[in-house]
Amino acid sequence: MAYLLDSNVFIQAKNLHYGFDFCPAFWDWLDVANAQGLVFSIEKVRDELIAGDDDLADWAKQREANFFLPPDTWVVAAFSKVSSWVMTQNYDLAAINAFFQVADYYLVAHALAQNYVLVTHEVPAATRRKVKLPNVCIGLGIRHMTPFEMLRREKVRFVLER
Repeated sequence: MAYLLDSNVFIQAKNLHYGFDFCPAFWDWLDVANAQGLVFSIEKVRDELIAGDDDLADWAKQREANFFLPPDTWVVAAFSKVSSWVMTQNYDLAAINAFFQVADYYLVAHALAQNYVLVTHEVPAATRRKVKLPNVCIGLGIRHMTPFEMLRREKVRFVLER
């Protein structure tokens, strides 16, 4: 099983749980897991991260297409299925337009096209004002989970050196 990470996974890791200064093992694990074909994200997420102009932006700039995947022909073909689902769900027009303009749209299409598990901190919500990633995943039959579920599933351990 391969995972596709949302922007909020990286941002919250940096800001809260796995800061570069006190938990570099998380960031090392991401690189190792990526080299093993287990963890990825997409170009649009990278674009969002490098806009931050901070340590996370520097980290993202050092990783290219092997970590932050570009869309391929299967992803492009999946856009119409994602679009159709979102357009038929009674979301506000502003929410639909916002969804199509951010990385979320691309994440869902990548996950659908390549059978990735989408990893996000977002939770499902019955709202018309925002298209939530888990809602779209549920609607399209895409597996999704939190980063903590991913780490537990993969039996990741960040252990102090002796």
